[in-house]
Parts: sequence; C-alpha cells; structure tokens
Amino acid sequence: MSLNIRRVVTGHDDQGLAKVLIDETVKNVASQRPGALYSVIWSSEGFPVNNDGDADPSGKKIGTTIPNGTVFRIVSFGPGVAPRNHRTDSIDYAVVMSGEIDMDLDGTTVHLKAGDVLVQRGTIHNWINRGTEPCVAFTLVSAKSVTAGGKTLEARG
Repeated sequence: MSLNIRRVVTGHDDQGLAKVLIDETVKNVASQRPGALYSVIWSSEGFPVNNDGDADPSGKKIGTTIPNGTVFRIVSFGPGVAPRNHRTDSIDYAVVMSGEIDMDLDGTTVHLKAGDVLVQRGTIHNWINRGTEPCVAFTLVSAKSVTAGGKTLEARG
C-alpha cells in the first residue's frame, strides 16, 4: 500500500504576488499501525492562523493534534486495517476521497463511501475497512476535552 498524494501550497513573492511555493508528491509518509499510512500535509499553531512566510511545517514531528492549532493529515486505511479504538481532543473534518470505510461508535456502525463527509466531535471510535481498496480521509482542529454527564472524557488510544 502506498500514499500517492499531490500537495500544492501557495504563498507570496517579495512583491506580494501570489505564487506556488510547493508542488510535490508527499514524501513524509508514516505508519503507526498495520494497514494505515498517513502524511501531514500542513499544520498551524494559534488562532487566527499566521499565513506570513514560507516555512513548511509538514516535516515537524507532531502528535494527533497541536494545542490551539490545526493538523491537515491524509490517512489511508487499507483493507483489514488493525483496530484502534480511540478518542482525540479535536474536532475532525473528514472527506472520504476514495474507497469505503465503517466507523464504529461504541457499537453503532456508520458506513461511509467516497464523497461522504464527517464531523467527528471527540467521540470514541474505530475505523474498519471491510472493502478491497484503501479509504482516504482528515483535518484535525484542536479542541477542549469533551464533557458528558458531568464527566471529562479525555483523549485516549
């Protein structure tokens, strides 16, 4: 399995004219579990985001989220991806770019296919690819830990 994603990043020249700073196939592909590959496309810290300069943060070593920041990550879940029930301190915006995937939420399963979008709001979940092709999705924005029933539900997994 490979992750073949073209990454285009814009910026400005010294006169303030728009230009393309980066146009490449992603190089920073990694895996943290069998059957899943990911690449950090971009990340930012602080709000509002500072678009000055031309530094490329894609090579920074980061976790799932950056406190008070964003992470634009492409994840490819291959068929039979290893399970990982987890919760993140983030709000995640996912666009299923290809394939199909099931999201398990405490025993409830939601089937997503190419073209579907998802807003994941700090719930415990697992991704299951029962299909025959990789499923690609994600953007994560740092968030406070979820509270429900008077309890704080910390990130885990």
